[in-house]
Amino acid sequence: MKVIIVGGVAGGASAAARLRRLDENAQIIVFERGDYISYANCGLPYYIGGKITAKESLTLQSPHSFKSRFNVDVRTLSEVISVDTAAKTVTVRHSDKQYKESYDKLILSPGAAPLVPPIPGADGSRVFTIRNIPDTYKIKDYIETASPKSALIIGGGYIGTEMAENLTIAGLKVTIAEMSDHLIAPLDLDMAADVHKYLREKGIDIILNNAVTSLNDTHSNIKAVLRDREVYCDMVIMSAGVRPDTKFLQDSNIALTKKGLIKVDDTLKTSCDDVYAVGDAIEIKNFVTKQNGFIPLAGPANKQGRIAADNVCGASEKYNGTQGSSILKIFDMTVAATGINESAAAGLDTDKVFLWTASHATYYPGAGFMNIKVIFENKTGKILGAQIVGRDGVDKRIDVLAAAIRAGMTANDLAKLELAYAPPYSSAKDPVNMIGFMIQNILSGKVKQFHYNTPIPENAVKLDVRTAGEYERGHIDGAINIPVDSIRQRLDELELSKPVYVNCQSGMRSYIACRILSQSGFDCYNLAGGYRLYSMQA
Repeated sequence: MKVIIVGGVAGGASAAARLRRLDENAQIIVFERGDYISYANCGLPYYIGGKITAKESLTLQSPHSFKSRFNVDVRTLSEVISVDTAAKTVTVRHSDKQYKESYDKLILSPGAAPLVPPIPGADGSRVFTIRNIPDTYKIKDYIETASPKSALIIGGGYIGTEMAENLTIAGLKVTIAEMSDHLIAPLDLDMAADVHKYLREKGIDIILNNAVTSLNDTHSNIKAVLRDREVYCDMVIMSAGVRPDTKFLQDSNIALTKKGLIKVDDTLKTSCDDVYAVGDAIEIKNFVTKQNGFIPLAGPANKQGRIAADNVCGASEKYNGTQGSSILKIFDMTVAATGINESAAAGLDTDKVFLWTASHATYYPGAGFMNIKVIFENKTGKILGAQIVGRDGVDKRIDVLAAAIRAGMTANDLAKLELAYAPPYSSAKDPVNMIGFMIQNILSGKVKQFHYNTPIPENAVKLDVRTAGEYERGHIDGAINIPVDSIRQRLDELELSKPVYVNCQSGMRSYIACRILSQSGFDCYNLAGGYRLYSMQA
């Protein structure tokens, strides 16, 4: 059996290694148009910031090592420019020559290319993209030789914010321009607000709801013209997203979407016999919503490469969808998400809870705080999505919640999970357990909640149950202050005929107040996420 793989990195390299482990006699050829067959693309920004210092650390496998260990014929600087599925051949361009190579099975892993907006000046010599090792070296060399003082990043996704951190560490003044109302698309705005505040504290300017319309290189600097302002900088990083790199398949009879994604079934087979596709170029099925989509991540690409290799060798393994589990470091902040956010949940019967919690027992030194948001299905309590912004402990909780989503777990299941506990690592009731308890209380009717953007009836009483000092530092307009520890003695200050909308700083004390009030005959509602979340949305 002769197998051709188009593209290396996560999906293609994973497929090649798995194929060899399954079939020692197969002829395996990997075509890679660049210099590198397998590299740490997620680590590229950290080389620019100096966290990774050795160039060789970015290269995971070389053609020589792949040949030595896996007996795979890796041909770099070899671009597949067309595929003939009828003749079962690919046309390859190497240097100034072209040739055809036949296949029995074909695995496509062409990846995605940086999306460069069609704006004047985007092709300037001081405008960079970052997608591969040569891009990274180019940026690093420019910083070392030209000593730029400032940079504009166009696009505030994961790569854009990672670049903002690393360019700041490299000594540049950084501005991020983002078209939407918040950075990091997998987050909702209410969670991204923490990220915005933190980045601004680190000296990074953030421009939201704004698009760059032109880039003008004046030699002394670059003038970036946005819809309502101008930004001057010494270099520009394009980080506006990616597009599937599939133009070479246009005449191949392999079915593509309107956006150029390769259509695959659940075995990762394309519309053509003996042709499979993996990685950032394919249309995936969202694990939670079951809708088709585009989620380019290294983890899913690796898994897809393994499954495609299995199926090329006669198995019938299925890829059950991508849920978008991802994590990001920004200085000493960690941002993570899994499953769906509120935008993806539109049209579904869902609700959400917020938990502001310590990463471990507060009496043990070093506890930090996490802001956790979980989206759940109202009818069943099934966990559909989670977002966490914090420091220590974020990775642990997002992984537990990602596993819960994959397993179809509900709030009841979260409440019963037995998770590792010791004071330096967690609390006896882990934040994941607490999320389960919170959703249980809502679904069982023990508490009714409202959100920061919920209209409050005119006849309602707004009740702030924080301390007097907290109240004086800022409160919801029209709210009266009765601290939670005094509420039993001051019930006569509230009218039973009026609904009571209760808040504290995080939602915990107000929950306790709601339990007291509801058992005293009041119709009360707890502010999800508390005044902390409410004030950040203003």
